[in-house]
Amino acid sequence: MTTALITGATAGIGAAFARRLAGDGHNVVLVARDEKRLREQATELHDRHGIEAEVLRADLSAEDGIAAVEARLSDPRHPVDLLVNNAGFGNKGEYLEVSMADELAMLKVHCEAVLRLTTAAVRGMRERRRGAVVNVASVAAFVPRGTYGASKAWVVQFTQGAARDLAGSGVRLMALCPGFVRTEFHQRAGMGTDNIPGWMWLDADKLVDAAMKDLVRGKSLSVPDPRYKALMGAVKLTPRSVLGGLSSRTGRKYGPR
Repeated sequence: MTTALITGATAGIGAAFARRLAGDGHNVVLVARDEKRLREQATELHDRHGIEAEVLRADLSAEDGIAAVEARLSDPRHPVDLLVNNAGFGNKGEYLEVSMADELAMLKVHCEAVLRLTTAAVRGMRERRRGAVVNVASVAAFVPRGTYGASKAWVVQFTQGAARDLAGSGVRLMALCPGFVRTEFHQRAGMGTDNIPGWMWLDADKLVDAAMKDLVRGKSLSVPDPRYKALMGAVKLTPRSVLGGLSSRTGRKYGPR
């Protein structure tokens, strides 16, 4: 049986990946900060699907948290065949309204952790000539939207560049760019969502189904919904000055994913 490791596994997109992968018969390693929720989730997945569910409590905004997950991904005795870098969060407020400590914590989770965990996983995958990494970014990567959007743009560029470098190795990398998904993301950040149109909301399980299909197809970038594909097409045609104004007015109250 193959093994998948998912960060930010206890809620939202991460939990949807865990359900989908366990349902497909993969053993899972669940990574998050809340050990109680991790153990409850692991028990449920084991009982429902008959797979092995390992828990790893780790805070990816801290050095020891990243190092613990790196060590698990590098263990040759228990190889990981699929890594889903999903952990992330948003800060409410414009540039200079958010503390530097919070800004740096976001960059550590969205950029440093993604770089280090991807590298730890891919080294073993390349030797085995099989494996895949899904790095969860956001459609915010394609619009000027402060630190959050900039960090997710880094995820997209890093993932697609690494995917090109690993072409032919048997290892696939894909950046997943969802829009608004009904998760705990906005509530945790204290962001209001009342003015988001209903049609813009995505279901986490359907999103993961679409993402897994794109991964099988060998895509390095997945925008898993026709509505957001159309929106991203419009973004490409919109002047950056106009786009920046729209983004700054709306993106501070709420943010994708």
